[in-house]
Amino acid sequence: MIVIDRVSKWYGASQVLSECSASIARGEVVVICGPSGSGKSTLIKCVNALEPFQKGDINVDGISLRDPAVDVNALRSRVGMVFQHFELFPHLSIERNLTIAPMKVLDRTEAESLARARELLERVGMSAHSHKYPSQLSGGQQQRVAIARALAMDPAAMLFDEPTSALDPEMVSEVLDVMVQLAGDGMTMLCVTHEMGFAQKVADRVIFMDAGRIIDDCPKDEFFGNTAARPKRAQQFLSKVLKH
Repeated sequence: MIVIDRVSKWYGASQVLSECSASIARGEVVVICGPSGSGKSTLIKCVNALEPFQKGDINVDGISLRDPAVDVNALRSRVGMVFQHFELFPHLSIERNLTIAPMKVLDRTEAESLARARELLERVGMSAHSHKYPSQLSGGQQQRVAIARALAMDPAAMLFDEPTSALDPEMVSEVLDVMVQLAGDGMTMLCVTHEMGFAQKVADRVIFMDAGRIIDDCPKDEFFGNTAARPKRAQQFLSKVLKH
């Protein structure tokens, strides 16, 4: 579904990604973790063409991002993205946040888009808030709406960039519950997160990054259950995040 092939990226003279390679199969849930500043968010944004990269290639559902003729809007309609800070349109109602892209990008009718929006808001437990505006919702509620908005495009895969990092602790579980449900439904998911409990529960594989490189990529049970076999940097990371 997603193939990352020797991707490197620079900001000026500073290299932020170095020879990163990984593949995510259809229906697979892969968690990317690692210390802050390791390149996790940059890599996942490259997958959705939100960040350019200078070397290598990324192929998403048969679309090469190095192809100069690539239709970025078509790509993004196939790959949903959920960010740290929700990115909802503040001047639009919750329903309207979900219907505008399917109507403009997928050429769906207003009735079709509205029916799908209401179905998805029900799925994420937000039906009662459909006529409110983002400012009237809690952070956890806004993030659930953001997930529903991404799903409204009927994506083949979902990317999550630290979707709970901006939330109060009490709101984290309501967002993770939606993500767990998606994983159970067979959605292809690539998630940058520090929520190791979520990773242990639903991930098929874990990718560990440090200093712009992928230094470990293995099944979840190996990553958490056989820490002695992990690279030293991953061992150090796990010793701190699993300590409590």
